[in-house]
Amino acid sequence: MNSVLLASNRGPVSFTVSDDGELTMRRGGGGLVSGLSGVAKDDGVLWICAALSDGDRSAVRLAAGGRIDQAGYDTGPLRMLDIAPAVFHRAYNAVANSTLWFVNHLLYDIPNTPNFGTRFEREWESYRDYNGAFALALAEEAGHGARVMVQDYHLTLTPAMLRAERPDLRIAHFSHTPWAPPEYFSLLPDEVAREVLEGILGADHAGFLTDRWAQAFMDCCERLLGAEADRVGRSVTHEGRTTRIGVQSLGVDGSALWERACEPDVESHMTALREQVGDRRLIVRIDRTELSKNIVRGLIAYREFLAAHPEWHGRVVHLAFAYPSRHDLPEYREYTASVQRRAQEIEDEYATDDWDPLILNVNDDYPRSLAAYRMADVLLVNPIRDGMNLVAKEGPVLSERCALVLSREAGAAAELGQHALLVNPYDISGTAAALHDALVMPEDERRMRRDKLHAAATALPPQKWFAAQLDALT
Repeated sequence: MNSVLLASNRGPVSFTVSDDGELTMRRGGGGLVSGLSGVAKDDGVLWICAALSDGDRSAVRLAAGGRIDQAGYDTGPLRMLDIAPAVFHRAYNAVANSTLWFVNHLLYDIPNTPNFGTRFEREWESYRDYNGAFALALAEEAGHGARVMVQDYHLTLTPAMLRAERPDLRIAHFSHTPWAPPEYFSLLPDEVAREVLEGILGADHAGFLTDRWAQAFMDCCERLLGAEADRVGRSVTHEGRTTRIGVQSLGVDGSALWERACEPDVESHMTALREQVGDRRLIVRIDRTELSKNIVRGLIAYREFLAAHPEWHGRVVHLAFAYPSRHDLPEYREYTASVQRRAQEIEDEYATDDWDPLILNVNDDYPRSLAAYRMADVLLVNPIRDGMNLVAKEGPVLSERCALVLSREAGAAAELGQHALLVNPYDISGTAAALHDALVMPEDERRMRRDKLHAAATALPPQKWFAAQLDALT
C-alpha cells in the first residue's frame, strides 16, 4: 500500500499506437506535468491519472490493474484509469473545460452563455462518475493514514468522495487555475456550485497559487455555503469540519530547466532560428491556443507597435509559438483560426522580401520553445486571467537579457510584477507601448530586472512546492 499518492487528470506520460500496433511512450504535456513529473518519480509517489487517448487505453489494458510501471515502463509508480470514453468526454470537455474552466477564467459570453439544462445535468452526472472513479482508485491504493494530493479543477469532487470512503486519509486539493469571485462563480447552478465547494472542503488542506485566488475561494464558501471563513488564520469551517487554506506559488527548477535547454536538440533549433531572424531583436511568446491566453490581442498589439514605430521595421521579429489546444471544442478551433488570420494580416501588411516581422508556429515542439526562450529579448505573457503562468517564470531563467511584458491578471504578477512591465490584458495600446519600452530598455536595467525575475521564479521549485503540500498534511 502507498503512503503518498498524487491524482490528476493528465499523467506524466502518454502513449500512441503505430500502424503496426506498437505502443510508443512520450512525456506528458501541460504545466502541471512539467512541474511534478520528476519530483513524483524520484520520491516514489503513486500517480493516478486518466487514460486520455486510444494509446493510453491500450497501455492500460496490457497492464494488470492499470499499473503502467509494473508493465515494464520506466514511469515511476503510475496507475492509469480506463474511464469509458463517453463519460470521459462529458466530464472533461463539457464540464471541466467548457464549464469550470470558463467560470474560473471569466470567459463566458454572458448574453449568450452559459445555458444549463437537461443536457448539462447528464454531463454533470458524468463528471460525478469521473471523480468517483478517482476516489475509488485512491481508496484502493492508499495505505492507512496515507497522504493524498488531488490536483486541479478536473477533480473538485474527489476529496469529499474519498473522505467518505477513507476517513483515515490526509487529503489535499490544489487548484492550478484562478478562482472566480462569488458573483461570477454563482453562474453555476446552485447545486453544482455547492457540490464543487463542498467537494474541495472534503480535503484537510486546499491550496492555491496566489492569495488572490485563495481569498476568492473563501469568499465563495462564505457567500454561497454560509461557511465560516477565517482570513487571518486561512481556514474555512463548514458543517463541523475545518479545511486549512494554503498559498504556494509553484516555481521553476532553474538548474534542471537550464540543463535541458543546453542539450543538442535545443542548440540545433537555436541555430535554425538564428538563420531565420539574423541579428534582429526577438519578441517571444509561447502559449497554447487557449482562450484565456489572449494571443489575438497580443498579435493586434504587435501590429499596433509596428504601425507606431516604423524605425523598428526590419529590426525586430515576433516569434509566436501558439500550440493548438482542446480542438474537440468548437470555440478553440475558431480561436486557433483567428490567431492564424491575425498573423497573416501582419505578414500581408509589413513583410518585405528580406524581413518576416512575424514567425508563427502552431506545431508543438518543446526543444524549439526552449531555444526561443534562450534567444528572447522580450517575453510577452498577456493572459486575460491565469492561475500562475510558468512561461513567465521559465523565460527569465533561460534568457540572460529578457524583459518581461506581463499581464496583471496572471497569478505570476504577484511575484514578478515589481520587475516586469505590467499591462492590462485588454489594453492593446498599452501593451504595444510596453513592447516598445521593453525593446529600448537600457541594458543595465534589463539585466537587473532579469536577475530579480530569475530569483523570484526559482524561489519555490517543484521539489519545495511538493514538500510544502505534504507538510501541510502532516
